[in-house]
Amino acid sequence: MSTDTPGIDPLEALRAPRDPACDVFLTGPVFLDIIFTGLDSAPVRGTESWARGMGSSPGGVANMATALARLGLHTSLAAAFGDDHYGEYCWDALEQGEGIDLSMSHTVPGWHSPVTVSMAYEGERTMVSHGHEAPAPAPGAGTGSRAGAAGTRSHAGAAGTGSRAGATGTGTSTGAVAPVFPQCPPRARAAIASLAPGRSEPWVATAARDGALVFGDVGWDETGRWDLDALLDLAHCEAFLPNAEEAMRYTRTDCPRAAAHALAERVPLAVVTLGAEGAYAVDGRTGTAAAVPAIEVEALDPTGAGDVFVAGFVTGTLADWPLADRLAFAGLTAALSVQEFGGSLSAPGWAEIAAWWQLIRTCDRQDPAALERYAFLDDLLPATARAWPLRRAVPTIGFRQ
Repeated sequence: MSTDTPGIDPLEALRAPRDPACDVFLTGPVFLDIIFTGLDSAPVRGTESWARGMGSSPGGVANMATALARLGLHTSLAAAFGDDHYGEYCWDALEQGEGIDLSMSHTVPGWHSPVTVSMAYEGERTMVSHGHEAPAPAPGAGTGSRAGAAGTRSHAGAAGTGSRAGATGTGTSTGAVAPVFPQCPPRARAAIASLAPGRSEPWVATAARDGALVFGDVGWDETGRWDLDALLDLAHCEAFLPNAEEAMRYTRTDCPRAAAHALAERVPLAVVTLGAEGAYAVDGRTGTAAAVPAIEVEALDPTGAGDVFVAGFVTGTLADWPLADRLAFAGLTAALSVQEFGGSLSAPGWAEIAAWWQLIRTCDRQDPAALERYAFLDDLLPATARAWPLRRAVPTIGFRQ
């Protein structure tokens, strides 16, 4: 986690004594991600391939949680953690390394952590995952424990349900891991829900009723029906953030912008990500639309970029920025993330954002209009920042301090 640009709280001007302690609540399975980079091509059957880079980090819902926390939002995560070294590593990385509140998470005795191996090559990635559904917490297990080699540490809570987020969008896979979520979420400014056809999570309605803005994430519809009415929790969402293909299929349109306008008739805010073309959003309440082109970068690994985009957009929304600024900020954070490998490893903090903004204004032949698009950063960032590029430490299992 970046610590050299301390004290940036995007919600500082809006905080009040009676506000919830939690800015964003989310839930889902935590994976251990092992990421290989520097592959020139896909592995060939019957051969051994050597990667030039490797890292490991918490993945799955941890990608989004980390991205939110690094942007200064007080983040609460409900998840099941494996009762193994992988689970202990993920717990410590999120709680101690990123400052994420895990008071609603718990360790499942005898259950091993889900694992994903991700291989990045040719601008994309291929993933292989393994895991089993976490059993529901035992009755009365309101306070679980995080077992360690030297003893136990007490933690409260239960497990979560959610998505194994995709790389280039905020997608959901229909894998086996789907932990059970506690009945009552904490009061929060916002919550991020993974929507799936035919599935309703009672906590989503509870969160919305308690005042949280719910941001709906969605993935590929394996049923092939692409029926918005089947997304039962969409009715509780403040914003819906599909990618272009998903948006067009759900709205039966052949244009992402037309799809966004159609979706804005169902939710207050429709945001459609367009990949290399940026993003487009429509405010259904006011009719305001905004489009922001993508930032051209050399992508190392797109894993988790969709999660980072959502985190950036949530940050801007909670900070009450104009719609175009929210889109620009979300696109910027996603662009910075793909220049590093790994999902949670690559999520940028304010130090990376400040360094990029300092660098980009000194580059020759910059389009003044393009720079003006990010002028809102001047009010958020310090006057000086560390030199770009910033290189993060690469956490991995086995190193000891």
